[in-house]
Amino acid sequence: MSEQRQKVSITRAKTEDIKSISELVIRLKKLNEEFDPLLKVREDALGRAQEDYRECVENPECVVLVAKKGDKVVGVVKAKTRERVYYQPRIEGAIVDFYVMPEYRRQKLGEQMIAEVISQLKRKGAGIIVAEFPFQNKIASTFYQKLGFRPVIGIFGKPD
Repeated sequence: MSEQRQKVSITRAKTEDIKSISELVIRLKKLNEEFDPLLKVREDALGRAQEDYRECVENPECVVLVAKKGDKVVGVVKAKTRERVYYQPRIEGAIVDFYVMPEYRRQKLGEQMIAEVISQLKRKGAGIIVAEFPFQNKIASTFYQKLGFRPVIGIFGKPD
């Protein structure tokens, strides 16, 4: 089947996807840097991304999904469950990284990826789903609001 006619599939990430995932995540982090200079990307970020994603792929509390067209990774979403010590519901599913290559946006792929990661987080016991992204990223804010998310907590930073 030709590359153009191949369907994009969403699957759990595998170890062999980590290099491609890490490259997409660095694109995401550099985009975050454009939104806010307090999010300056470190020089060793690619290596750290590879380590982080290798650990996450092997961690049952973590969910890493990839969108692939053939063998090419065109999107990634990373989420994890964690305990909310003071609040109900007790288990939170947190979407911490989400990136789709520009040429695959506006085709419902992002919505499909988020729906699948939410489904997997709920199976892990999450009673609330949150998404973390830079405050200044109005594109992400609009996207998540369209999916029914709303602001819950803010983090403010001040450089030294």
